[in-house]
Amino acid sequence: MSYTEVPGVRVPIRMWADPATVEGVAMQQLRNVSSLPWIKGLAVMPDVHYGKGATVGSVIAMHGAVCPAAVGVDIGCGMSAVKTSLTANDLPGDLSRLRSKIEQAIPVGRGMHDEGVDPGQFHGLPTAGWDDFWAGFDGLAESVKFRQERAVKQMGTLGSGNHFVELCLDESGAVWLMLHSGSRNIGKELADHHIGEAQKLPHNQGLVDRDLAVFIADTPQMAAYRRDLFWAQDYAKRNRSIMMALFQDVVRKDFKKANVAFEPVISCHHNYVSEERYDGMDLLVTRKGAIRAGSGDYGIIPGSMGTGSYIVKGLGNTDSFNSASHGAGRKMSRNAAKKRFSTRDLEEQTRGVECRKDSGVVDEIPGAYKPIEKVIEQQRDLVEVVAKLKQVICVKG
Repeated sequence: MSYTEVPGVRVPIRMWADPATVEGVAMQQLRNVSSLPWIKGLAVMPDVHYGKGATVGSVIAMHGAVCPAAVGVDIGCGMSAVKTSLTANDLPGDLSRLRSKIEQAIPVGRGMHDEGVDPGQFHGLPTAGWDDFWAGFDGLAESVKFRQERAVKQMGTLGSGNHFVELCLDESGAVWLMLHSGSRNIGKELADHHIGEAQKLPHNQGLVDRDLAVFIADTPQMAAYRRDLFWAQDYAKRNRSIMMALFQDVVRKDFKKANVAFEPVISCHHNYVSEERYDGMDLLVTRKGAIRAGSGDYGIIPGSMGTGSYIVKGLGNTDSFNSASHGAGRKMSRNAAKKRFSTRDLEEQTRGVECRKDSGVVDEIPGAYKPIEKVIEQQRDLVEVVAKLKQVICVKG
């Protein structure tokens, strides 16, 4: 057993982090979650830190209930990565031109495409299911119906915050493409809508934290949330697939002489709900800042914009509900990072990486995150490392 068990209210709190290093407000959130009447288990990842309602880096297993705030507002946020046939020797000395081409192909920040991207234009990208997916928009909450055009144009876009597109090298010199994004504005609006709906329900009025309001099985509200939740998770997965196809197109064209080949894409959510069975019981498992790490499952655990990232394979540890961390995890808030660090610090900590080095991304400085190597070490019983990557280009919104 490599986790530390901390007493909870209804269930013990299994921690793959040193409890002494977790901020008090985050520990209180974990105790609050452990008090929910529907809770069946709680696992805490080494990248744990304070979040809305529930900590980032927690795996919450409930029977017959789900907490929309514990999923987070970026429903389906996650990672995709693919190994290419290129090597470090194929890359030019100056990577700024390639970075610009990536930024031109994939809108960042609040940007979006002028028109919806046609999945059929990409070589090798499956086109089945797209019509049914978009037809599902009609069944979403009324509050987002006017957002359809925006959702179409934001499909295949990055966003901002901790989202990124990176070109990386592994330890053998192979080039990888990697990106991190989710369900964009439509996912956030759906999340906000349902968090508000849950907080109005009578069974949630006595909770220790109103952000832990839940939907209960076999109710119209749960049915509506599940429909919108799973649609948004699908949006996020498709968003990453379009971005990766756009990224591959840029690389394919820029290195035309190399006739670039790509291995199968690895993709994983890390803010989502999954229906899973443990100890003979059907549970709704919410991973908020955690990836599925079932036996043989490939996953991606990134560091920050100046450190390494890891491709991992799950070991199927049921103590963690087959889960692992989603990244390094923040050790300070965005505001604290802006006060603590300068653009000069950012330049120093991202030396050797072709990326933004201005005040707009100081809150994403590597110093604001936990050391990724330690985070990986703390979960050796959850995943095995397949490859270690180091970015040479990092695009942020």
